[in-house]
Amino acid sequence: MKPYSYRIEGGKPLKGDVNISGSKNAVLGVLAASMMIDGECTLENVPDISDVHVMIDLCRLLGARIDVSTAPEGSLVLKIDPRSINTYKATGRAVSKIRASYYLLGALLGRCGKASLSMPGGCNFGQRPIDLHLKAFKAMGASGASPEDVVGGIITLTADPLRGAKVFFDIASVGATINVMLAATKAQGNTTIINAAKEPHIVDVANFLNAMGARIKGAGTDTIKIKGVPVLPGNFSYSIIPDQIEAGTYMIAAAVTGGDVTIHNMIPTHMEPLSTKMREMGYLIEEGDDTIRVARYENTKITGTNIKTSPYPGFPTDLQPQAVVLLCMSKGISKMHENVWQNRFQYIPELTKMGASINIFDRIALIEGIETFKGASVNATDLRAGAALVCAALAANGWTYINHAEKIDRGYENIVQKLNSLGASICRTEDENGFEQDMEA
Repeated sequence: MKPYSYRIEGGKPLKGDVNISGSKNAVLGVLAASMMIDGECTLENVPDISDVHVMIDLCRLLGARIDVSTAPEGSLVLKIDPRSINTYKATGRAVSKIRASYYLLGALLGRCGKASLSMPGGCNFGQRPIDLHLKAFKAMGASGASPEDVVGGIITLTADPLRGAKVFFDIASVGATINVMLAATKAQGNTTIINAAKEPHIVDVANFLNAMGARIKGAGTDTIKIKGVPVLPGNFSYSIIPDQIEAGTYMIAAAVTGGDVTIHNMIPTHMEPLSTKMREMGYLIEEGDDTIRVARYENTKITGTNIKTSPYPGFPTDLQPQAVVLLCMSKGISKMHENVWQNRFQYIPELTKMGASINIFDRIALIEGIETFKGASVNATDLRAGAALVCAALAANGWTYINHAEKIDRGYENIVQKLNSLGASICRTEDENGFEQDMEA
């Protein structure tokens, strides 16, 4: 895909209504899980984003049949038949495009008793390791599940048979929890995952598997129990949950532009960490059954606050960059403490180009409030950092060009159309000199 940019004219308050799409993090796990069933299934409310299309391509390379159509509201509908899968190997270049491809390890191990996978991004046992996954597979009887078994960036697991086991995680890992849950679904006997992660998309993957015939209890708590079954009959339709990170991004975009937006098709309880902090800062947050309205009381002073990211139900790390933009637009000094991932402040120099005043001390960002951002040419360093730059650009004076905007489209369905429907001025462009021309104008 040829790189492109977003061209944004800021200073326009967002107003109106917006619908949230299906969860990126959930659907990638559900797609991998669908490779295990012994019948057909239909997935609804699937977001039309690039990461989903990459995972669809990976599943098709395994031999699965997937028909894609578009629902009236714009989301995708997938009709999936994995019974034609003819290989346990997922070692092509496409595997490295998304990290969630590692869910195919658990799915193929459960389906075939074997799994061979190129490590996403290479043999990364550093900042985002998969050693927790491999230790659990080893406990379940899989051979080849040690870091030293990775050869040429490819790991091959074999289990004859795959057996249930008691699995304890040193840290609550979303990826490892989903991967082990997948493998355990068809393992012989019972599996117990202790210190499991509790994020909503873990619950969604478990709910999907149970709808297909699995026997999983406790998803959403720190202990998940799985009774292995030999067959997953399938033959059901399943709708993906709304994307809490997309919802949070629109909440923040509405706030920093001084807008008034009602966000639909969401689960308000998933947003409690952000809603609580925004109320604390002075924003109006009104919750309905599946809506949240974000606005600002007239003449209200927006004050800074301190935020610490942590696993669910704490403040999500995937909203950390967007929340830093929110803190930049408040009075006083705020603090963002990143407790989940290292190196998640790589986007700070880009925000600084737009006028932000931020100092980094290891995993803590000290943020001094500013009156407003100014337009600039900036680079999206990753998906969520790119979304943060969009929020800043919407609030900024003048024009902003966000380069490598294709990274943003990995996780946000129709973001340009949705923002323009709220009154924003944003478009895609391949014109690398556009920013200088706009400044001259």
